[in-house]
Amino acid sequence: MIGLDTNVLARFFAQDDPEQGLRAEALLQSLTPETPGFISLVSLTELVWVLRGTYRMPRARLVSCLERLLDSPELVFENHAAVTRAVSRFATSKTDFADCLIECSGHVAGCRETVTFDVNASKAAGMRLL
Repeated sequence: MIGLDTNVLARFFAQDDPEQGLRAEALLQSLTPETPGFISLVSLTELVWVLRGTYRMPRARLVSCLERLLDSPELVFENHAAVTRAVSRFATSKTDFADCLIECSGHVAGCRETVTFDVNASKAAGMRLL
């Protein structure tokens, strides 16, 4: 297994640097279920932040990119169940991906609830306003 940093995933989707984009694509294509790539929660959260903020990727396209990653048998995710739930919630809400992932990670870990001071997260991400 090989860990994938945010910038490798970002170059793969953004294709803003031709050389790095090709190298990222070649690496991702070389992965297999037997020798997969690993995506941490931090890398995934940073990826969403970079694609939304820096590249202004529309939410629908971003969700498509995340689903493409999740559907790849050559990729392993830290807490796959939480990521799947978070992508689904992110696709149907107006809240940030990080808030969705925080709540879904807590849910999968067995938390009764996740509390927040963020009004938007309490409405859209399933958290309880403290």
